[in-house]
This record gives sequence, C-alpha cells and structure tokens, in this order.
Amino acid sequence: ACVVSAPKNLQSYEKNNLQKSIQIGVLGASGYTGSEIVRLLANHPYFGISVMTADRKAGQSIASVFPHLITQDLPNLVAVSDADFSKVDAVFCCLPHGTTQDIIKALPGSLKVVDLSADFRLRDTAEYEEWYGQPHRAPELQKEAVYGLTEILRREIQNARLVANPGCYPTSIQLPLVPLLKANLIEYSNIIIDAKSGVSGAGRGAKEANLYTEVAEGIHAYGVTRHRHVPEIEQGLSDVTESKVTVSFTPHLMPMSRGMQSTIYVQMTSGVTVDDLYEHLKIFSENEEFVFLLEKGVIPHTRNVRGSNYCYMNVFPDRIPGRAIIISVIDNLVKGASGQAIQNLNLMMGYPENTGLLYQPLFP
Repeated sequence: ACVVSAPKNLQSYEKNNLQKSIQIGVLGASGYTGSEIVRLLANHPYFGISVMTADRKAGQSIASVFPHLITQDLPNLVAVSDADFSKVDAVFCCLPHGTTQDIIKALPGSLKVVDLSADFRLRDTAEYEEWYGQPHRAPELQKEAVYGLTEILRREIQNARLVANPGCYPTSIQLPLVPLLKANLIEYSNIIIDAKSGVSGAGRGAKEANLYTEVAEGIHAYGVTRHRHVPEIEQGLSDVTESKVTVSFTPHLMPMSRGMQSTIYVQMTSGVTVDDLYEHLKIFSENEEFVFLLEKGVIPHTRNVRGSNYCYMNVFPDRIPGRAIIISVIDNLVKGASGQAIQNLNLMMGYPENTGLLYQPLFP
C-alpha cells in the first residue's frame, strides 16, 4: 500500500499554523465540509488548526484521507473523545445532526462554536423533532444559538458564542429573497422554488443513490414535499415578514460534484416592476463582499462560482404578468457551508468577515 505523507522540505506549515493567534478545532474533518474548512484556512492569516477529529479515521493524517491536502502539515486526526481543547479558541463542528448536540454540550463553555449541522438552525425544538425524527437534546443551547446568515444577521453573529451555520439551499434562497421581502417588493405567498445541487451536498457517506452510475447522465428530484431545509427557509422568511411564510420547494440532484442553483418564482406587490427588484438587489449587493448582482439579462451559472464564497444572482421578468424569476448560484460547499462558516467566525473573533476568503472561482 502507498502511504501518503507530507513532504518534509516544505516550509513548516505546522510551525506557522501553531503561531497563528486563534487556534481552531475542526470536528468531523474527514467529511466534505470539514475538508473544505481545512483547505480554506490554509491561507488564513489568523486561524491555525491545532485539533482535527474523525472517529473512524483516528490516527491517520489528513493527507491520507484527502490527498489534495498533502502540502498542509497538520496534526493527525483523533477521536472526539481524545481531543485536547485546552489550547483551542474556536471550533467548527462538521458532524451529522443529532450527534452534534451532545458533542457541543460537552465542549468547554469558553469556546466559540460554528455548527455546520442542522441541530441549532430551527428555534422551535418541536419543529426540529418533527422534521428530523428525534427530540432535541440540548434545548438550553438552542436558545443561545444565533442563525448564521452573515449578510442578514451580522450584528447578532458578532456577539454570539454559538452560531448555527445555514444550510446550502436556505443560503441560496434567502440571500435574494430577504432584501426584497424586507422592502415589501414581493408577496410572501405563492413563492415557488426549483433548486438543484451537486452530489457533494449529500455528504461523503457511501450511498447507492450517489454512485456514479446512479447519478451520471441524469437529474432527479428528491425530498419532494418534505425536504428538511423547508422549515429553515420558512423560518428565515417569516422573520422578515412577521407573518407565517410557506413555500413550494423541490430540490434536484445534478451530476456534478459541487454547485447549487435556485430558481425562484415570486409575485411582485402591486405597482412593482422587475426593474424595481433589480435596483433594490443592486443596492443590497453593492454593500456586500460576497453577493454579486449580474448585469441585466445575464443568467447566473454554477461554474462561475465554483470553489468560491460568492453568490451570483439576477432577476428576470416572467411571462405571467406581475411575476418575476430570480436565479441565484453558489458553491454548496463554500458559500453554502464552510466558507460561510469561516465568514461567521471572522465576525465572532473581531476580524473583517472576508479574511482568508478572497479566493477567485475556479475555471474551467
């Protein structure tokens, strides 16, 4: 067997890493979102990784799990139960929902935590149990958690100890809709969302439905009528309107590794035009580092945000009078997960939110 090890003649990343001012733990580093955290933090000037956990890969190097990270000389993976958090300042928790609650409860209370699971996104614990099929075991933390949609809730995030990082679909949907709902430019009823994701959105676990021969050369809907991101989307939109918002949402799996597109059909309020929507989104995006409104008529494409923390969007007239079509695209692993998590922790630790995230999209 070929043993993968980091080259010894490279500048010592580990030494520089441990000299960085904020020491980070990455829990669940062997999954896709965990590996993206590690990749993105490689060039972060203040965050250094000192603890990485992966129970089933304990004792292995990160390079043996993800060969593309071979140049990073980092500590070996350990089981969560064996991790030493005594010198850690903040944690990214990339563990599955359900597991996360117990782990975060056991962490030192001094740690800042960004949780990438769904465990703390829904404020109503009864709603969590309804959608995730198990009771919430950390309601006291649920009350403390702040929802981490950075562009909308940055003030609350700055003062938080525990941030619930949004899901990928809710991020791509709320970023264009929240500003328009706040301005009362669109109706909160009759919102229809057709969304598409790359296969990495389903996680790294072995599943027959995600095998190459099952996914390639086709597209299929899943979670029809009952996807777990629905209550998260509705919660965020309802907060803006102060009315109960319901949406029609259907996600689809695309034969690509990463990327997400949400096509959103909305009813404009009386007297509002598509130009009004465009101008309002322009004002919103001009003040945001990672939200970019394309020129009129340009259709957003997932390949143009691949590997980046950007959200590209645009708005178009529907052929049905009074309706508009909004299209947004993100990389589901970056802006939809790990990039937004770093953006949030930057705020929590008092750094500019774009620190370490100004990667340009990959192309081709």
